[in-house]
Amino acid sequence: MAKLTKHHLFWPVTMLVALLLFNLCYSPDFFSIQIRNGHLYGSLIDILNFGAPLIVVAIGMTLVIATKGVDLSVGSVVAITGALACLTLNKSSDQNGYTVVLLAIIMSLVLALILGLWNGLLVSLGGIQPIIATLILMVAGRGIAQLITSGQIITVTSPRFNYVGAGSLAGLPFSVFIVMAIFIIAVILTRKSALGLFIESVGTNSEASRLAGIRSKTILISVYAFCGLCAGVAGLILSSNVSSADGNNAGLWIELDAILAVVIGGTSMNGGRFYLSGTLVGALIIQTLTTTIYMIGVPPEITLVVKAFVVLIVCLIQSESFRKSLFERRKSHKNLGKTEVSRHV
Repeated sequence: MAKLTKHHLFWPVTMLVALLLFNLCYSPDFFSIQIRNGHLYGSLIDILNFGAPLIVVAIGMTLVIATKGVDLSVGSVVAITGALACLTLNKSSDQNGYTVVLLAIIMSLVLALILGLWNGLLVSLGGIQPIIATLILMVAGRGIAQLITSGQIITVTSPRFNYVGAGSLAGLPFSVFIVMAIFIIAVILTRKSALGLFIESVGTNSEASRLAGIRSKTILISVYAFCGLCAGVAGLILSSNVSSADGNNAGLWIELDAILAVVIGGTSMNGGRFYLSGTLVGALIIQTLTTTIYMIGVPPEITLVVKAFVVLIVCLIQSESFRKSLFERRKSHKNLGKTEVSRHV
């Protein structure tokens, strides 16, 4: 049992199951899944669908954090890519054409990749601390998104573009398959090749890895570019799901949720060893928690407070040092009680 509790997935999975069971107790039909017109509907399906953008961003964030960095600009990249895609479609006379939809998607992803490369260059070649380097784009990115949309919400009427975030395949939301594809690609690249070891080496000691022959700067640029690309995919999912782009609110604070998902999943902010499977569970915890808060009717003005409080509890329970100190404190109180009893006897 002790070996099981030390597994990096034990506490995240336990927390996820606890949240799901709480929802089941509050709403007995929470686990029910219905089939309508060949599509699956239900709360669990909604968690997967609405959590897809967060999962995609968190996967990219995991690799960045593994290099002892952080990317605060992913929310702005989400807004920029969604704005560019919707603007491209909005300017076209045939918004539903294959060519224009494909062009909008490719242009958005290329821009997201360039923005990720920009962050990587600032960190690796510029020597700027990751939190500062990405903060620059986090602030400027919202302005860029606002410039693209001219400060307005751009709406599109393209069923083919809408399919990316709201379509279904084999009964499941198409966004779920996008997440699966990105997750599998990330696992193959990092666990079936030496890239994962290189990333962990750079995160543990960048200078030592460089002296060992690892191109640490190339690794840094690559992970930030991949994180930017993931944010671009998330931006397409979000904008296509609502068939619109909001440069001001799209992807707002998603970077914080992504960081929380990575940390809950067991990856340390100090860099080094990382867990993509843990990140996946952590993102599902965040999305399930959001769903729970809305379902039980928490007032909007205290939603973030409740969410932060629950996340704090989850992190404390997951902390081995906290559990150890709590156990030792109980043990000391128990021994103190036995001593007092023996004195009276």
